[in-house]
Amino acid sequence: MSGKRHSTTKRIALEILGWLLVVVGIAALILPGPGLLALAAGLAILSQQYEWAEKRVRPVERQAKKTAAESVQSWVRITMSLLLVAWLVGIGVFWLLQPDSPEWWPLEDKWWLFGGWPTGVTLIASGLIALAMIVYSIKTYRGLSEEELQRKVDASLEG
Repeated sequence: MSGKRHSTTKRIALEILGWLLVVVGIAALILPGPGLLALAAGLAILSQQYEWAEKRVRPVERQAKKTAAESVQSWVRITMSLLLVAWLVGIGVFWLLQPDSPEWWPLEDKWWLFGGWPTGVTLIASGLIALAMIVYSIKTYRGLSEEELQRKVDASLEG
C-alpha cells in the first residue's frame, strides 16, 4: 500500500510541477523570462501522463531551440539580450531593496512594488536563467549556417 501511495504522490507532484511550468511559461512569453523553455519543460513533464501534451512537446521544443539559435546570430541581438538580462536583474535588486514609494506614485503605498522579496528573487532568477540560456546558445549555435542550425536543432530533438 505504501508503494502505491508513493507512486500517487509522485504523479500528483509531477503534474502540479508540469502545470506550474506551463502557466509560468505562458506568462513568460509576455513577461520577462524564459517562456518557451518553461513551457517546453512543463509539457515534457505532462507528456508522461497525457497524450495531448506528448503531441505538443516537440513543436514547442523545436521553436524554443530555433529561437535560441536565431537570437545569437548577430552581436546586436546578443547585446540587446544581455542588456535585457541586466535590466531584469537590476529591477529584481530594486524590488529586493524595497525603497519608499515616490511622491508621484498615484496609488496607495501598499501597491508600490507589491509582492515583496519573492517578486525580486523571481526577477533575478529569471535574469540568471536567461543569461545561462544566452551563454549556452552562443556556445551551441553561434556562427552556424542556416543548414547547420537546422541540422543541429533536429539532431538535438532526436537524441
